[in-house]
Amino acid sequence: MEIVHGVLLVLHLIGWALVLGGVVTRMRKPEINPGVWHGILTALVTGILLVGVLEMGDGEVNNIKIGVKLVVALVVGVLVWRGRKHESVTTGYLGAIAGLTILNIALAVLWR
Repeated sequence: MEIVHGVLLVLHLIGWALVLGGVVTRMRKPEINPGVWHGILTALVTGILLVGVLEMGDGEVNNIKIGVKLVVALVVGVLVWRGRKHESVTTGYLGAIAGLTILNIALAVLWR
């Protein structure tokens, strides 16, 4: 189970890196990169699987923290989904996605 947890964690981090990197690189020409959509889907699916793996094992899961992180991830997902339907978006829109992504990462690291 430890290997599965490790692989899921790496994929989860790669998903969030795709979201943040894809948004930051498009700040000059504001649009949603298709890789951002794939990144948020990867982050959401692997995050849910990580919680399932932790629940099956002996790991402690802070359900309030997971709930807050899930809400933030869903908001990012909706923003990305809506933004990719438009040919261009504002830099503030991309900044909101980047800010919420950083918030989600900060919650994961700082909330113990």
